[in-house]
Amino acid sequence: MKYFFIALLISCSCLLTGFQNNEKLKFKIKYGMISAGYASMTIDTLVFRDSVDCYKISAKAETNGFFDKIFKVRDNITSIWDKEKKVSRQFSKKLREGSYRQKRDQYFYPEQNFSLYLKWDMKKHKMKEKKLEIIDNTQDILSAFYWTRQQELKVGESKFINVSADGKNYKAEVKVHRKETLDTIFGTKECFLIEPVLVGDAIFKQTGNIYIWITDDDLKVPVLMESEVVFGSFKAVLEEADNVSFE
Repeated sequence: MKYFFIALLISCSCLLTGFQNNEKLKFKIKYGMISAGYASMTIDTLVFRDSVDCYKISAKAETNGFFDKIFKVRDNITSIWDKEKKVSRQFSKKLREGSYRQKRDQYFYPEQNFSLYLKWDMKKHKMKEKKLEIIDNTQDILSAFYWTRQQELKVGESKFINVSADGKNYKAEVKVHRKETLDTIFGTKECFLIEPVLVGDAIFKQTGNIYIWITDDDLKVPVLMESEVVFGSFKAVLEEADNVSFE
């Protein structure tokens, strides 16, 4: 479940295009034919970080009562994204996945080309700090997905993203495989099928392919996601969308 949720999250001009302010997407997660829980992705109104206008992007995942007995998940991830420069300013994640616990924060200073990575040591009950050099246009794992939604995509081409996460810097590739027509909550939509490819094990050891279907329009809304994990495969289907208008 950890691998799937992170994949969901990997999931620009000065004007906000590619999505709309206060957009909220809710997905139903299935493990095979079994309903496993829900995930949501939200971009909120403006906040301020380092005296600049930013958007607050949030992602959450939660297993339902039935799946809690098998593998309980309560994940919360937040990105503070610079409105003008479209780079990450702050990132935090708090994960609870079965017996696994994780709490990590990262503060980005793009003008000085460095970030501070903070990792909570569960055994010593204190934060460990690490300073990282970053290059221009560096994203976190959540803002990287929203950055992708603002790009012009073409079948057969890839987008490359500078990402800093879990104390490492790396380059992620988003492959644009083809277009497919899907039945969605918006009706029949032509969609891009994209695949994020992670380099090495900078975030996790990828055990299977990850596929995301996003609408072929200015909004590029994710309507379907599929991922293989060590104990099976998951699918996330968009079932609710607030403040999404194709007009």
